[in-house]
Amino acid sequence: MLPIVRSHEQYQSFVQQQLRIHYGNGTLLFVAKDWSLVKKFWMTDLSHTFRLLKGAFSSRGPRSIDPADLLRSYLLMLQVGEPSITEWVNQLRRCPLYAILSGFEYGQTPGVGTFYDFFGRLWSHGSVNLSPRLRLNRKKIKGGKKGEKAPTKAYSKIANLIAQLQKRSSAKAQPFDILLNLFQHQFLAVSAKNGLLGNVHALSIASDGMPLQTATQVRSRRLCNCRELGVVPCRCYRIYSQPDCDMGWDSYRNKYFFGYHLYTFVASDSPYDLPLYPRLQRASRHDATSFVVSAREFAHRFPDYIWDKAILDAAHDALPIYQYLHSRNVKPFIDLNPRSTGNKGVRKDDITISPAGIPICKKGLMMRSRGYERARGRRKYSCPLVDKGVVTCDTPCSDSPYGRCVHTYTKHNPRLFPPVARNSNEWNDVYKRRTTCERSNKRAKEDFLLEAAKHRSTMMWTVRIYGITMCQHMDAWFQESTLDLSSLLLSA
Repeated sequence: MLPIVRSHEQYQSFVQQQLRIHYGNGTLLFVAKDWSLVKKFWMTDLSHTFRLLKGAFSSRGPRSIDPADLLRSYLLMLQVGEPSITEWVNQLRRCPLYAILSGFEYGQTPGVGTFYDFFGRLWSHGSVNLSPRLRLNRKKIKGGKKGEKAPTKAYSKIANLIAQLQKRSSAKAQPFDILLNLFQHQFLAVSAKNGLLGNVHALSIASDGMPLQTATQVRSRRLCNCRELGVVPCRCYRIYSQPDCDMGWDSYRNKYFFGYHLYTFVASDSPYDLPLYPRLQRASRHDATSFVVSAREFAHRFPDYIWDKAILDAAHDALPIYQYLHSRNVKPFIDLNPRSTGNKGVRKDDITISPAGIPICKKGLMMRSRGYERARGRRKYSCPLVDKGVVTCDTPCSDSPYGRCVHTYTKHNPRLFPPVARNSNEWNDVYKRRTTCERSNKRAKEDFLLEAAKHRSTMMWTVRIYGITMCQHMDAWFQESTLDLSSLLLSA
């Protein structure tokens, strides 16, 4: 049967009543961490969860538990740092506070199977993994140097990927769409309404990838006898317990890892580094490829958000990415990759262009920027040796008292001639916000113990990632709130 759904006001009344029953006489003696948990869930309205999941429930059979309570309990589990569902069920039975904040009466909490049944409703795919468990053994990828960005994928591969994606429908359903729908309506919309994402009509987005290690080595079972025959290594079919994972290279830790590649869009103008769109990829996937896939999905799934700036690191320094952003009227702020050498010796007429896209005059001096003309999509540069209308060059290359002028057009080469010139004050002010995605990744990985779970399916890792993303928004609401909840609950 369909569950009995409570409003958020009814949940608050339940919490107040149960806390008084179990913690006696209105004293409510909690430590500071307990009060922060009470306040976070007091403010978080999850009453629309059943409405968003109604299609996953049947009107027959035993009465279901309100999915808002199960989601609330799972978020509480992440907030207290418990990685195991089984252990969390035990804690709900031991600690009245955790049961009450979840929305359950103490002593009447759900079991492990109920939680996993709820997780299955959040995943619209026939299997908990996207790939078949039986597949060929893959070769290990080639690593790089410690702290050095991986070389950008061949421009032709990125261009071909963009062309292929443009031929396909952007409305293709994804297994995590239900989770994303919950996140959009109950968390992202609230943060946007409170101004915690910046200006959603001119959104600045920073994005980056993060290694997500799920095991210390590849878990697979051989089906052949190649090892007994002395054929090592072999490329035969094997059964994998985590078929969506593969080997990747972690340049920061200078090691290979087995797992996923988590690529996240973050609102760079957010004072709390709030994530917008997490996307789980294979560990071997390059940042540039992940960005192309995520950007197209983001544009379709967030039609109300107008993307104005893209702030990316040097791993995204590929001409097709600039062209894609230029076609969508998004200003690129992408650091140049020193390993990309395709612009050496570029010239415009008899003027040499520097690797940063700045014209260099015959004297070997960088010309002076005179601003960007948006109507024509071009930037004007003038002679650097003209001071207050006086040409100080001993061998001027122009008869004009203004000196030699050069125009660079964005449409000719968006990578070298972006709308905002590199090394300008505007560029530096915007690009310094790129670290917002690194801080967001740090919160997920260290504060919420992302890798502490022992899941073996893409479904559960996706649920965990979205749960942590929701908790990050809850923490931002908590920091912004001035509600004195202790006085409210202690009052007669």
